[in-house]
Amino acid sequence: MALLRSVKFWLGLVVVALALAAVSYGQPLYRIALLGSGYMAQQLCAGMFVSGRSFDHVMSEDLTGPGLGALSLFKPRVDETAKTVRASAYGIAGQTAVYRDGLGCTLIRHESAEALRAQTANLFATTPPKSDAAWPAGTRVAASAQGATIDWPEGVDGASASEALDAIFAEPNPEKPRNTRALVVVHNGHLVAERYAPGFDAQMPLVGWSMSKTGTNALIGLRVKDGRLALDELRLMPEWLGRDDMRGAITLNALLRMTSGLAFYEDPDDKLSDVSQMVFVQENTAAFAASKPLVFAPGTHWAYSTGTAAILSGVLRETFDNEGAYLRYPRESLFEPLGMRTAQLAPDASGTFVGGAFLYASARDWARLGLLYLRDGVWDGMRIFPEGWVAYTTTPTAQSPKDEYGAQVWLKLTKSKNLGEPPMPHDAYYMLGHNGQVVAVVPSKDLVVVRLGHTLGGADWDTARDLGPLVNAFPDVSATAQTQAP
Repeated sequence: MALLRSVKFWLGLVVVALALAAVSYGQPLYRIALLGSGYMAQQLCAGMFVSGRSFDHVMSEDLTGPGLGALSLFKPRVDETAKTVRASAYGIAGQTAVYRDGLGCTLIRHESAEALRAQTANLFATTPPKSDAAWPAGTRVAASAQGATIDWPEGVDGASASEALDAIFAEPNPEKPRNTRALVVVHNGHLVAERYAPGFDAQMPLVGWSMSKTGTNALIGLRVKDGRLALDELRLMPEWLGRDDMRGAITLNALLRMTSGLAFYEDPDDKLSDVSQMVFVQENTAAFAASKPLVFAPGTHWAYSTGTAAILSGVLRETFDNEGAYLRYPRESLFEPLGMRTAQLAPDASGTFVGGAFLYASARDWARLGLLYLRDGVWDGMRIFPEGWVAYTTTPTAQSPKDEYGAQVWLKLTKSKNLGEPPMPHDAYYMLGHNGQVVAVVPSKDLVVVRLGHTLGGADWDTARDLGPLVNAFPDVSATAQTQAP
């Protein structure tokens, strides 16, 4: 009955929105309708053309469920040849998502898909062939890490680890499904366990949602290493260059630590919140976030904000004179060196990466990114991050509650995030994303755990409670036992 009431409520809103559509783009109900069409178009486009899933699978698994009842009022139209998806509410408030090789799916309304695709034609060189070397250098994974029975490494409490792994994929409350889709466990630089739900596999890129913020941290770190950015740099965005514009005092450090002081309404459940509208309605995400006024002096107040990740993507863009070089940068400087061949970071319609939401990668590739942080930014003997970047990233932001946040990473799992009382090791830190995405990095156990899923609000999933037993089945290791390369 609750769902029926929700659908009736949204139906009323959409009907009114359709009437308002002819009157004014700025009407709130029309913007809600645009959000619905944008969400459906982007998610369906990425599900089909990035992840390689079928139309029916994405529609039934990703675009239905608690909180998504209103999407039944939106109808998609897929062109599999052009790799576009258009969604609208009875033909009104429509949005189109277009897939481009290496760049995922971009929402457009005013440009044509052909024009957008022409802008990035021949952007990437041929992808290097896959290596059959052992993971992480290549794709080969020991058979002992797969299947129903895992051969756990020496020193691991195998019975507890297996029980925890089974529990992560279990559905103890079918009315509140966890929908775990992928799990990868990396210990001492080796992939020791992985499992996938039916319809998902080791090669399938899946969305990280806000885990993408740590990917943005990595790209900023690379640009710091290049000498093109500095943590104390000021006047980072064109919008902030006015002599009397106090936003010019926002440093790169403040953006990374979410202490910019900018107003930004972060509530993904509110259809008119800044984050919802920025990601699925606005054509220039960085400009939208950068246009917000200051409500606190820069560096004095912490507030979680996907808008800061959007601005960071804009700051990154400002360091390039060549648009193609900017769009190639994630692949050439981060993904290819790590062997993250499935990774795709999508730009918005203006060409700026949606760095707070739309990094897609397989569970194995998310594990590679986690392993880079675990190894202090060193990969196969080569320093990727500048010296000290991981230490900087994992240093608590003083203004964050209980020192729970670093620089685009979480340092604690807290009740304030509805994640339960953490039984995790004290030194663990996390990439966290909407709907239960997590990459846990645990230096004291030389461990990376990736869990990806589609865990809608109210589901029976608690990251600390459900990952803790698996993580704590592994022994502690001394710092001297950790190698500096995977």
